[in-house]
Amino acid sequence: MSADSEDNASNTVRNVAAAGVGCGCLMSPVILVIGAVVVIVFGGFGVLLAPLIALILLFGGGGGSDSANEAIGHEIENVFGGDGKEELDENTVPDDLVDSIKDAGDLCSDIGPIVIASQLENASGFNAEMKGANGEKGISQLPPEIFEKYGEDDDDNDEVDAMDTADSIMAQGRYMCDLAEQAKSAIDAKTVEGTVLDVTLAAYRIGMDAVIEAGGVPQSNDAVGYVAAIRAQFAKYAGVAAPPDGATPGVTPSPDESGGPDEPDDSEFVDTRTADSGSADDGTPAP
Repeated sequence: MSADSEDNASNTVRNVAAAGVGCGCLMSPVILVIGAVVVIVFGGFGVLLAPLIALILLFGGGGGSDSANEAIGHEIENVFGGDGKEELDENTVPDDLVDSIKDAGDLCSDIGPIVIASQLENASGFNAEMKGANGEKGISQLPPEIFEKYGEDDDDNDEVDAMDTADSIMAQGRYMCDLAEQAKSAIDAKTVEGTVLDVTLAAYRIGMDAVIEAGGVPQSNDAVGYVAAIRAQFAKYAGVAAPPDGATPGVTPSPDESGGPDEPDDSEFVDTRTADSGSADDGTPAP
C-alpha cells in the first residue's frame, strides 16, 4: 500500500472511531470488525461506508453484551462481503414494494432481492415520483433508453411506465440479470477479475465497457464507492440488524444524525450507460 493509501486508511479508522464517539455509543467489537473491513477493502480509495456505520451504531452499537455484539458484527461482515442472495426481510421495505422487490430478485440466480432493495434506496430513497436530471423517472431511476429496453407491463395496467413501481423495479431486475450474464462471460473469459456481483454492480454504475477496459471494478470512487454503498445496505435488508422501533422501512437513518461521517460526494458523476451495451459511451469511467 502506498503512503497515500495508508493515509486514507488511517483517516477511515479515525472517521469510524469519531462516528462511535459522536453518537455516544460504545466502541463495541461490532464497530471494530466493520472498521477493519472498511480499511482492508476500501481504505485506499477514501470511501467511507456511512450507511453501514450508521446501521451498526444505531442498530447494534450500544446494547447487548460484547459477545452478542461481536456475533452480530461478524454476521454483518459476512453479509457485507457475500453474494447478496440472502432472503429479504419484508419488514425493512415499504409494504407495497415487497412483492416487486422479491420478484425482481428471483429473475436470475445471481441477483437477490436485497441487492434490488439496496439499489432502490441508493437510487431514489424509494421515491416512486422521483425524476432525474437526464430523463430518469421513477423508483429505479433507470436511464430512459435502458427502461425502454427492459421495461414491461408488470402491473398489468396496459401500459409500460417508469413511474409505475412494478414496471420500474422489474426493469431494473432484468437489466441487472443481463449485466450479470455479461459479467459471468467476461470472468470466464478472464477479461475481468472479481466476483459476479461486484462486476455487475460496477457495470450498472458506469457501464460494462468501462469495467472490461479496467479488467475489473475500476479503482475509482465512482465504481468502488457504488459497490461499497450497495453492499453497505445488505445487512439491513437481510434483517441481520433489526431497525429500531419507529424506523421507516426502506430508509437508513442519516449518519449525520448519529454524528457519523457524510457519504462520499458523487454529485459530479455523469451517467453515460446505454441500452445497447450497458456501458459507458466511450468505455471510460465518468470523472
